[in-house]
Amino acid sequence: MENKMFCYQCQETAGCTGCTKMGVCGKTPEIAAMQDLLVFTTKGLSAVTTQLRKEGKSIPKEINHRATLNLFITITNANFDNEAIISRIRETLAAKEELLKEVKDKEALPQAAFWNGSEEEFESKAKEVGVLATENEDIRSLRELIIYGLKGLSAYSKHANALLHDNEEVDAFLQEALAATLNDNLTVDELVALTLKTGEYGVQGMALLDAANTETYGNPEITTVNIGVGNRPGILVSGHDLRDMEMLLKQSEGQGVDIYTHSEMLPAHYYPAFKKYDHFVGNYGNAWWKQKEEFETFNGPILMTTNCIVPPKASYKDRLFTTGSAGFEGCKHIAGDIGEEKDFTEIIEMAKKCQPPTEIEQGQIVGGFAHNQVLALADKVVDAVKSGAIKKFVVMAGCDGRSKKRDYYTDFAKALPTDTVILTAGCAKYKYNKLDLGDIGGIPRVLDAGQCNDSYSLAVIALKLKEVFGLDDINDLPIIYNIAWYEQKAVIVLLALLYLGVKNIHLGPTLPAFLSPNVANVLVDNFGIAGIGTVEDDMELFFGK
Repeated sequence: MENKMFCYQCQETAGCTGCTKMGVCGKTPEIAAMQDLLVFTTKGLSAVTTQLRKEGKSIPKEINHRATLNLFITITNANFDNEAIISRIRETLAAKEELLKEVKDKEALPQAAFWNGSEEEFESKAKEVGVLATENEDIRSLRELIIYGLKGLSAYSKHANALLHDNEEVDAFLQEALAATLNDNLTVDELVALTLKTGEYGVQGMALLDAANTETYGNPEITTVNIGVGNRPGILVSGHDLRDMEMLLKQSEGQGVDIYTHSEMLPAHYYPAFKKYDHFVGNYGNAWWKQKEEFETFNGPILMTTNCIVPPKASYKDRLFTTGSAGFEGCKHIAGDIGEEKDFTEIIEMAKKCQPPTEIEQGQIVGGFAHNQVLALADKVVDAVKSGAIKKFVVMAGCDGRSKKRDYYTDFAKALPTDTVILTAGCAKYKYNKLDLGDIGGIPRVLDAGQCNDSYSLAVIALKLKEVFGLDDINDLPIIYNIAWYEQKAVIVLLALLYLGVKNIHLGPTLPAFLSPNVANVLVDNFGIAGIGTVEDDMELFFGK
């Protein structure tokens, strides 16, 4: 039976092999097809920009931003608006045609650079250029690993771009690497090398975003966040984009409504710049996948600034707004390009007419342990390690998700010896950040660095500890890596860690479906990548108990 679609880019892909009828994420075959075509047309655009750079031409920022946002739109759970995706395809083809006129050596370009079909041809072309168009399993696996890493990199770049921070080297690499996935002459070894290079630029992309966030909003600091509710109507902000959060906070000030974070937006509370807003009151709910229940009980409007969207229930769909890379058919999209002020008036006015959020929990959680804050505590941390009070750090960054297998991470955190400290970033923390795990000499046993976008902090902390302890090899640190993954930002974090030389990373709850057996073996043999076992077995493996 012919597949209606094929996608295996996320951890929950059907049967850990691939979604062929409907995406587990909720995307239809039609949307999957247009996303495939958007990636293909962006490859064509990238081939043209790469050739122009070789010919000494500069590429306008808006073209770089287009390539970046195109990839971001195709990240898991980001955009379900077919018309919006089709519009991006049309605009990308038009931009590519204009740039194509400037290319001197057109013979150096792949066929994808010349394709410019009409909208009537989009569906048939999409069938030709999807994941399975690459027949060789290992080549396909490596190409997709690179593309998913680039999708993750695009997210970092886009958020930095929103704060008027650009890195031409990162943009040029993203486009060059994307275009390289069209090259049938590249060997497996060359693609493996390009995979590691993607990790190298992943580190640069993370550093770019870290600089953009901290220079704009200050260094995250230890912060206690309220998880209860007030008695005023609220607006719930999910996703990852801090610039959107800033604009909404400014526009809603003095309007009689409160602003709450959800899921990956929780770390906005850690930035000094946002603490001046009295109506920025707390975090509501948990990780992204629980939004159907939590958006229902919130009662007010919700702003999705990026992924991760779960297809909404009819009961709150009219309260769900999207912006940036996010989109869902039938939900109002708030427009605004980089550098423009978005108008959130409609959301604010709707909030005023809504009931306050229904309280679903009470209490507080503590975060804000990005690299600057942890390094400020370095003496205390080093002393605790030297005294034996802290025996090991466990990096449990990454993503949360629906799978019951992910309960492993809650049970793992509970089972950890009391002389271990968890380093985390991303929504994976919701599996254990509300547990009472205590502290070690005043150092909390869960150090939350922030969003998945803030995983850079974990690398900086590890490298600083390596320096402090005078070690030659990062793998000699008392650090275990037990990372949960879901989507493509987790892929770039993994590739970045591999580039930095980190070995013996455990990845779960399943290994990616897009790794062919041979490619998986390369990662196992060269980097010690492994899956997870039972909590009991892994305690024995990591701690000998």
